[in-house]
Amino acid sequence: MSEYKSPLHEMTQRTPTCLWNDSASTSELAYSIEHGAVGATCNPVIVLAVVRQEMARWLPRVRALVEAHPHATEDQVGWKLVEEVSQEAAALLLPAFEASKGRNGRLSIQTDPRLYRDPAAMLAQAEHFNGLAENMIVKIPASAAGLQAIEEATYRGVSINATVSFTVGQAVTVAEAVERGLDRREAEGLSTAGMGPVCTIMVGRLDDWLKTVADRTGVVTDPGHLEWAGVAVFKEAYRIYMERGYRTRLLSAAFRNHYHWSELVGGDVVVSPPHAWQVRFNASDIVVKERIGDQVSPEVVADLRRRFPDFARALDEHGLVPTEFDTFGPSLVTLRQFLGATGELATLVRDVMTPDPRSVPTGR
Repeated sequence: MSEYKSPLHEMTQRTPTCLWNDSASTSELAYSIEHGAVGATCNPVIVLAVVRQEMARWLPRVRALVEAHPHATEDQVGWKLVEEVSQEAAALLLPAFEASKGRNGRLSIQTDPRLYRDPAAMLAQAEHFNGLAENMIVKIPASAAGLQAIEEATYRGVSINATVSFTVGQAVTVAEAVERGLDRREAEGLSTAGMGPVCTIMVGRLDDWLKTVADRTGVVTDPGHLEWAGVAVFKEAYRIYMERGYRTRLLSAAFRNHYHWSELVGGDVVVSPPHAWQVRFNASDIVVKERIGDQVSPEVVADLRRRFPDFARALDEHGLVPTEFDTFGPSLVTLRQFLGATGELATLVRDVMTPDPRSVPTGR
């Protein structure tokens, strides 16, 4: 009998590639840990999904939070819920955190997306989240303002996970900001040994964006080429990270196909598929082997470069400057989704806090 439970478990046992769970649902995280996961993530989108999937469990807790905080707004109660879901998941990851001395075993909690232009507000929330559990890692967007918060949070001892990131330029700029923060700590004699910064590249969202551009502009290309855009960006960013020795790890997120996992195996990176993709991968016959060093077909890269200027901007280290990070197509789409979910979470709380009397049966 094989010592491996699944392809993902085999990956975590045979290669340096780590598995994190793109959900804070305790049932989904338990499955993921069984298959080798050593991390997880939480944000308003995820909390909204968890509450809706497990309404019988979480709705009484929402009511209890409303009663316990009589002066809190619906937004404040919503973020209390985010914190509770995150802390519960963090507890499951504590053994991996202790075993890795802080490099893994972390719950990634996201700062309020509405703050993406305010570095001071993001920093304050990052420090607050960092105190919720010893194994928290805080998601801060790779926006122009977010980069300032990333450096300062790192200096203050917060392990960060850069999010809303799609390009080589963002990944490199994040790594440089983290290096500055770490160097400042070390210059003051502060320890960096237990920190575990990562930078997410939302590979599938770059693919999505190029497909949107193709539909909008009428570009026709081999549809298979569009499945490789995010992978090409990730591999180029990884090459640069290894060459320069950055202390930040790259994380692959926003899965759309198995390349977003299988093509990155073997790298000292994190793959973070949602539960449904993990189940699919584990049921597959894809051979687990090192592919991180395999080059994406030059013909595919050349075709994408020629047809999609945004792909060239994403792949080239200097294709975007930090002032353009906020307005890059995938950034705007992702920020809008995060902002929308934050509003929906507040609406869910509002329905508990101030229920619509017209929806209550009268018995007549």
